[in-house]
Amino acid sequence: MAKLVGLTGGIGSGKSTVAGMIREAGVPVIDADTLARQVVEPGLPAHAEIARSWPQVVASDGRIDRKRLAAIVFSDEPSKRRLEAITHPRIREHIAAQAATLAAAGNRLVFVEAALLVETGYHAQLDGLVVVVASEEAQIERAMARDACSRASALERIRAQYPLAEKVRVADYVVDSSGSLDDTRMQVLRILHELAAADPGDRPRVL
Repeated sequence: MAKLVGLTGGIGSGKSTVAGMIREAGVPVIDADTLARQVVEPGLPAHAEIARSWPQVVASDGRIDRKRLAAIVFSDEPSKRRLEAITHPRIREHIAAQAATLAAAGNRLVFVEAALLVETGYHAQLDGLVVVVASEEAQIERAMARDACSRASALERIRAQYPLAEKVRVADYVVDSSGSLDDTRMQVLRILHELAAADPGDRPRVL
């Protein structure tokens, strides 16, 4: 059975970069955000439930306009909870299926990369949690470069998220990506070594 470890962070924290480094090291990473897009494809149960609840978010091609849906639900807590009830169980089913397939192929360690692991409480069901952090200034600069947005907009989005400090509080490992890529890679490889060396039933220690 594979050890399933969560990987999360915030806007501009370097989560995707760390996920790439983990893959480069030969450890598979399941991308929950990709699964979130897949489970709402036309013809699937989640698509039908969303279309019934918010018909205005169905685009002319029949697909869900995810940006429009997000604008509706994230400003309304009951709608947000409704959407999560539709999508999260199905995303977790896909994660479990992919993890089982990867374990059957001989992988002893598998990561799940997702933005909302801590917010949804899913991290508590995993065998460990890695949180990627960066200085707020680094987050701002990365968000501005990635999304071509203003500094004020980047800062507003960062501060609207669940605080990184709260994610760190429940983390087993923390990667600080504020420095160079080499420094980040060294941290990642050390964590992978620790996880590979741990007994399958052990909860990893905090670094």
